[in-house]
Amino acid sequence: MPTITSLEAFPLQLPLAPGREAGGARYRAAPNVRSVYPARDETVLVRIATADHVGWGEALAPVAPEAPAVIINEVFAPLLVGTELEGPRPTAFRLQETMRERGHLNGHHADAVAGLDIALWDLTGHTHGLPVHTLLGGTYRTEVPLYLTTVGGATPAEKAEHAVAAHRAGFDAMKLHLSMDPRTVLTTVDAVLEALAGEPAGDRPAPQVAVDAHWVHQLGPARSLGRALDERGIWFFEAPLAPEDLRGHELLAQDLATPVAVGEAMRHRFEFAEWTARRAVGIAQPDIGRTGISEGFAIAGVTAANYVPIAPHHSMATSLAYAAGLQVSGAAESLAAMEYGPHTSLKSAALMSADFMADGAVSDGRVTLPTAPGLGVTVDEDAVRALAAQFPAR
Repeated sequence: MPTITSLEAFPLQLPLAPGREAGGARYRAAPNVRSVYPARDETVLVRIATADHVGWGEALAPVAPEAPAVIINEVFAPLLVGTELEGPRPTAFRLQETMRERGHLNGHHADAVAGLDIALWDLTGHTHGLPVHTLLGGTYRTEVPLYLTTVGGATPAEKAEHAVAAHRAGFDAMKLHLSMDPRTVLTTVDAVLEALAGEPAGDRPAPQVAVDAHWVHQLGPARSLGRALDERGIWFFEAPLAPEDLRGHELLAQDLATPVAVGEAMRHRFEFAEWTARRAVGIAQPDIGRTGISEGFAIAGVTAANYVPIAPHHSMATSLAYAAGLQVSGAAESLAAMEYGPHTSLKSAALMSADFMADGAVSDGRVTLPTAPGLGVTVDEDAVRALAAQFPAR
């Protein structure tokens, strides 16, 4: 077996998107959302190498990415460098165990394990000349269906206009971020549905529209809103209640025809096992940038055993974490779709390239599964190191 020669983590602040300004505080509270967000996207990339091959990974760490980076550089690197390269799954388990009495499955430690785990799968793929989905046992599909992560616009009319544009661009599934009072939510939903109904169908399926509430509701209002969404045939109702409210989600899901979608805040199979067994979730949304590939694939098995499909989450990470999600999506038995936003490739372009994120690669709301070794992403190491040297930008 080859020997691990180096392991490094790089906290990064990504280049700003055109037209976006990042003045003021490093982190900001967003309106109608409980979490804080960075003024400019942040993440942590992980590089692990043997004498002959390099693997790259990423943890979805948009706030304080230096925290998982320290864990990787100061805790994991001394444990792994100089040892033989083992399989990603036993290595990830061993690294989880290092913090068993200190929140080993959650928080920044879970971020660190996820990023390193993805890098290990990439390295293993390059070592054997195989894509990760082959290492996972093969694929159920060669194309992954996508849904558009967000529909732009500030008003109902603007969102309706953007939804029509997305549909004309080939997306038959999309999500509305509506973390406000139920009346306003329904006004926006109705405007979008009415606009989409006016589009010629041809041989395309009817557009699927989902609603993401960002955990803002209590059970009563969420139940009333969910029943109204039932009447409108909404695809899924995401994050309706506080993410720790398992019993509330269970009661809500029992009352609704619309699937309740949750999972971006969850990190491991044990959470998903309980939620799916209790039918508190209808569509599971693990973010592979938070779970890693090993745990994410285990989650896909757990949810399938309870007849719940996955729809992997993706928001603020780069094409590396997205590639990891695609690999799991291809190998998962039961898949609804994967979240997609064009901003992923735009903010990744200065650091990496991936054929599956190139112009024209996403067609008719689908993307072809990468077949190159590892994740199928080529990282510009010099660019990563140069950007890491500027962290944090002030």
